[in-house]
Amino acid sequence: MEIISSIVYGIVQGLAEFLPISSSGHLVILHSILPLDIVSDLGFDVVLHFGTLFSLIVYFRSEIIRYIRAFFQSFVRWNIRGNADQRIAWWIAIGTIPAAAIGFAVEGVIESAFRSVWVVVATLAIGGVLFLIVEKWASHRRDLSEAGAGSAIWIGFAQAIALIPGVSRSGITIIAGLTAGLKREAAARFAFLLSMPIILGAGIKKTAEMLQSGAVAENWGIYAIGFLASAISGYLAVAYLLAFLRTKPLTVFAYYRFGLSALLILLLVIGVIE
Repeated sequence: MEIISSIVYGIVQGLAEFLPISSSGHLVILHSILPLDIVSDLGFDVVLHFGTLFSLIVYFRSEIIRYIRAFFQSFVRWNIRGNADQRIAWWIAIGTIPAAAIGFAVEGVIESAFRSVWVVVATLAIGGVLFLIVEKWASHRRDLSEAGAGSAIWIGFAQAIALIPGVSRSGITIIAGLTAGLKREAAARFAFLLSMPIILGAGIKKTAEMLQSGAVAENWGIYAIGFLASAISGYLAVAYLLAFLRTKPLTVFAYYRFGLSALLILLLVIGVIE
């Protein structure tokens, strides 16, 4: 049963982390129908997040190498105006700062203050409404290379809002990218690139506690299965969303979020979750 649970949780984490549908909303339901009987929930959560990080690294491997090289080359030969790779590398660095700073300062406060299924219900619905609004009014005209420092900071602050359960990291950063005039695929691509330092930092922050608990030694097989499930499903989710957004709007995800929000209300009313 632990193996099945590990696979299911890994798949859900990988898909819901990158599709703009909120991983927390899905995990609330999943915990109610498939309890996770693993010694360290913290350890398992860290492993799943590293699985999704691994999927991003594999998918964007060539771009990661290119942007890292461009970032360090900029210290030798600064050409941020004429070199698109340097610009994007610096926008990723700049955009990471707001989420990292806010997350470090108030992550615990936000998690305790907003830890409620009703918060997830509300943020799912609000996110859906925002999808419909930006699809109607955003220009969708700029490529990622045309983004500026202001757009990077704006998207970075939006990523910090994803600390609130139900918001969806990918969803809120894509929304911010669209309001900055980016094309859908460009907004999603920047959202994924921007999420890597934050996922890595959060994973490192919790890894020490996980190792001290001895959870890895006791559950390495279950953890490995969860890691693979989240990595594979995360890779497929990233590839699907980028291909989808080349030609289609976010509208379907807005209606999906409305449906999930309604399902959570039903489960709350009948007492399945609380």
